[in-house]
Amino acid sequence: MEMGCGLMTSPDLANTAHLLVASGKGLLAMDESNPTCDKRFVAHGIAPTVENRRAYRDLIATTHGLADCISGAILYDETIRETALNGTPFVKLLTDAGIIPGIKVDLGAKQLAGHPLETITEGLDGLGERLAEYGRMGARFAKWRAVIRIGEGLPSWGAIDANAHALARYAALCQEAGLVPIVEPEVLMDGPHDLKQCRQASDMILRTLFQQLDVQRVALEGIILKPNMLLPGLACPDQGTVEAVAEATLQCFLGVVPAAIGGIAFLSGGQSGELASARLNAMNVIAKQDGAKIPWSLTFSFSRAIQQPALEIWRGLAANREAAQAALLHRARCNKLALQGEYSAAMDPA
Repeated sequence: MEMGCGLMTSPDLANTAHLLVASGKGLLAMDESNPTCDKRFVAHGIAPTVENRRAYRDLIATTHGLADCISGAILYDETIRETALNGTPFVKLLTDAGIIPGIKVDLGAKQLAGHPLETITEGLDGLGERLAEYGRMGARFAKWRAVIRIGEGLPSWGAIDANAHALARYAALCQEAGLVPIVEPEVLMDGPHDLKQCRQASDMILRTLFQQLDVQRVALEGIILKPNMLLPGLACPDQGTVEAVAEATLQCFLGVVPAAIGGIAFLSGGQSGELASARLNAMNVIAKQDGAKIPWSLTFSFSRAIQQPALEIWRGLAANREAAQAALLHRARCNKLALQGEYSAAMDPA
């Protein structure tokens, strides 16, 4: 059997990964596709226009003090090509603030042939050329999301194999292009499954993923894993305690995630901002205990769990801009405290 030897790595990739996850900061995902962003706008009475998307992303990127909490920002294709309202390219605006720019490169999840309830993420065709272009624009890392569902007979091995293979090929192309790949195998929260079922599905996809990364000769020190926390489904009557989620997540990962990876940046996956912060905090409390022997940096790569309060306040109105930025910065600061094990629910009064 041929073993991966990580020939595509470089000190720069490992250094970028370290800066993203080991700096006491986390990542802000502002890479919503235009349809997803427009859908959220409509839900808050905001017109779904190019101008409003640009204004909202400008609101985020110009929040004073954000770089104290955020190490990197994941952008969408539209945003990486745009300028902020003052005419500065968003990439330069972020870089000048001390935030590393990255880019979402997958083209979304489509139905997997022969598996009507499961999906495969597309976008490998022409990816090498797109990565080179994004690199020239200033991106230093990329992101690709795979979607895994839990249900009767799900996830299937067919869906797990297909998505793990695509993630590994994407990661290899990223490293070849000099970009750090964020590898995101998300087990969805939808459904009535319990914590045990989530652990089984997460174990299956992670084991297969790291086998595929090895086969594709991806250097682990130059990647960041962006996984789900182990959570009961939203329809499960037993949601478990914050501590139970933290312990189950770390126990599972210690069994399947190599110590060599650049780090772990958890996705929020539809959790409220407060609950995502509390669970991340509980994991870092465990990680800092004597004898815990957690080998990776544990940080965040949140989207709605940071952005949602700001979007609700802004509602497309310039008069609400400063209040929205204050709400965004508050959530970012809460998550920074969670990385130190110092977040508490009292910091988020109702």
